Amino acid sequence: MDAELKKSLQKFATQIRIGAVESIKSRGFGHIGGSLSICDALAVLYGSQMTVDPKNPKMPERDKLVCSKGHAGPAVYATLALKGFYPYDEIKTLNQPGTNFPSHCDTNKTPGIDMTTGSLGQGTSTACGIALADKLRNHDCRTFLIVGDGEINEGQCWEAFMFAAAKKLSNLVVLIDWNKKQLDGYTKDVLNNENLDGKMAAFGFETVRINGNDVEALYDALENTKKGGDKPYAIVMDTIKGCGVKEVEETMSNHSMTVGADKFDAWLSELNEKLAAME
Repeated sequence: MDAELKKSLQKFATQIRIGAVESIKSRGFGHIGGSLSICDALAVLYGSQMTVDPKNPKMPERDKLVCSKGHAGPAVYATLALKGFYPYDEIKTLNQPGTNFPSHCDTNKTPGIDMTTGSLGQGTSTACGIALADKLRNHDCRTFLIVGDGEINEGQCWEAFMFAAAKKLSNLVVLIDWNKKQLDGYTKDVLNNENLDGKMAAFGFETVRINGNDVEALYDALENTKKGGDKPYAIVMDTIKGCGVKEVEETMSNHSMTVGADKFDAWLSELNEKLAAME
């Protein structure tokens, strides 16, 4: 990766974090921890990997994203706004009456959202269905699935992973957000899911574990998934829940947070300072 691209993707990730925080601020509460942990992945996907067209969101041979952890919608909405799918200020209507930006991703409401998600586990199956359909149609495109580490407590995920391997869905890339926390605490205490890379490899995926908050590591891993073959791909992203905002990172219960406008402003100031330092 050249230095210019790396800097561009780091800036994009910070801009996504700003957008996610701004949208959640407009409501006063929301799923901030798991939104912030996937911003680097979204930046690399939409900044260097995915073929999409903001003017034609339903383009048949586009690359698709299924964010199965649908509560991370604020990060996805910010990404799509920055790509030009809709005016940026619209994301500040998050989860408000009449909005096109519900708390969980909804393909019927938001341009650029490829699959409605939020009932945890189900996005894994729908992503497999999309990838299989594209393969049967000989479409030259890929499906990217973002799934949470708490979410994979759901048995449906593992059924879908078996299906993906059996059908040789090499056009499917699963990104597991291993931020080590879920709604009720640490994943190791709720239902220990250690050795995720070993599990995915055993299920038939070409698998790698990386620092999921490092755009260069993400870029290299995603570039490797372009080579095809007869296996689906899995990237276990070792991330920090709330990454990018120190106070959120250090808060134990950061799955969803309710704070005052002053807190949001302090977090936005922190992120804007990081963005300014990149100029």
